[in-house]
Amino acid sequence: MKICIQECEELGNYQGKYNVHVVKAMENLLGAVHRTPLQRSHTLDQLTGKDVYLKMENLQRTGSFKLRGAFNKVSKLTDIEAARGIVAASAGNHAQGVALASKGIKSKIFMPAHTPISKIEATQSYGAEIVLEGDSYNEAFKAAQEDQLKRGATFVHAFDDEDVMAGQGTIALEMMQQCPDLDTILVPVGGGGLLAGMAVAIREFFPHVKLIGVQAAEASATWNRFHKIGPDQLSSAKSIADGISVKEPGQMTYPIIEDLVDDMVTVSEERIASAIIFMLQRQKTLVEGAGAASVAALLSGSIKGERIGAVISGGNADVEKISTYKKLSEEANKRGKKLKVI
Repeated sequence: MKICIQECEELGNYQGKYNVHVVKAMENLLGAVHRTPLQRSHTLDQLTGKDVYLKMENLQRTGSFKLRGAFNKVSKLTDIEAARGIVAASAGNHAQGVALASKGIKSKIFMPAHTPISKIEATQSYGAEIVLEGDSYNEAFKAAQEDQLKRGATFVHAFDDEDVMAGQGTIALEMMQQCPDLDTILVPVGGGGLLAGMAVAIREFFPHVKLIGVQAAEASATWNRFHKIGPDQLSSAKSIADGISVKEPGQMTYPIIEDLVDDMVTVSEERIASAIIFMLQRQKTLVEGAGAASVAALLSGSIKGERIGAVISGGNADVEKISTYKKLSEEANKRGKKLKVI
């Protein structure tokens, strides 16, 4: 299957409506990002009774899908915008994407104080200046905004940006090229840039495919708003899935999610931990909490569909916390909440 710019312009009902041009982003990213594998998981097939395909964005450059949106955005900056330098806020993965995409451009990135050291060191290795601020992404974001106002730097948002969403949405086109028979796709959700970008692409070209967002139960602001249950602005958002621990939905991303996404589900800390251990033991790959969220949803047994794609959004896990994940999983087993995989 080939999708070209001409088709985009002819079909652009959603890409035009939201100005999220995923096909153009896909062409822009050629040679800059990896076309990550869509792996079969026969173990998950047996456990769920479905055909399961894992989109391994943990194997992307920088270890996360975030490079797609960051590169698409940074590559479109004017010389004047680039000369001002870049400022961003990130829970970790967007930071690495921005830092790598900004080679040759001064970048300053604000991150929560509890960000895994592996993500901090990786971001620094790409040449960015790091500032640790606050307990969550939202606090780091506010500090980044203040810095941007003082210095006049160019802000590269982690999710509330059309070019960023378009870059993330390229994952959907790749998945459908790799397996045109998918009928359901599970997508981890923090601020919603990944889900919103993928939703635009899927509704544009594959309207029959069901899209389900997955949030950590401890950071469920988008789920709350989608289902109109509980607050959509959280006082706290602390989860082992730090990459999707966001206190409120994106202002630009949420309307797209509400319009184009079929459903939202949440997964507990125990299920996320069990999914991390499952991926390590059975798939021989270490993924972070956000990356394991879609697998956790699959293993809950509540997801309908026959050929399901699950986005493994990142692999930048803190190896020092593996014992914590194992303990959470074991505690669930002791309380009678044993998962199929353990």
